[in-house]
Amino acid sequence: MGFVSAIIVTLFYNALKPPKRLFIYSPADVNPELVDSAVQHIGKYHTISDFKLTNQNNKTVTQNDFEGKVYVADFFFTTCPTICPKMTQNMGKLQEVFKSNDRVMFLSHTVTPEIDRFRVLAEYARKKNVIDNKWHLVTGDKKEIFDLARRSYLAVKIGSPEERYDMVHTENFVLVDQKRRVRGFYDGTDEAEMERLIEDIEWLLQDGSPKS
Repeated sequence: MGFVSAIIVTLFYNALKPPKRLFIYSPADVNPELVDSAVQHIGKYHTISDFKLTNQNNKTVTQNDFEGKVYVADFFFTTCPTICPKMTQNMGKLQEVFKSNDRVMFLSHTVTPEIDRFRVLAEYARKKNVIDNKWHLVTGDKKEIFDLARRSYLAVKIGSPEERYDMVHTENFVLVDQKRRVRGFYDGTDEAEMERLIEDIEWLLQDGSPKS
């Protein structure tokens, strides 16, 4: 009798529990320090802009490579001594969790493209066990990366005002859905946040993908 009662309570709880939802972020929803002033007013219909960058294998990477995929993006640089090692370690753990799922990808942009040329990224990728075509470390035109960071991913602060397009990356991992929409921000140095991110990726792959 007690077992039946427990089942009834569980069913009742699940029926009352609100369904999981992931917010769809636009520039107006985010800390203005991380957003270009030209787009801060946008409150809906925000998507990741088209891009053309170069990955660690000296191959061109565009939005077409992520078409219909769920992916996690971040910003880093190879010589960063502070938060980048932990961020890269955690991105590697995410790669391991989803390495057999071709619907999930990862995209790391350098904020020092003048230093992080593709050969530098290739060596970094080798050391960090990056899986080619699963996790792209990208470099390219600094203005394009700057615009993507602050107009699309809404995740990077302005650096020295004296240097044009200077960027200060944050610890943010940005979750992007199959429709190129921003669905979440996560502290890439925090283990608990990685668990939350894994759950949200799985939700997008299942219940969230066709209806959100």
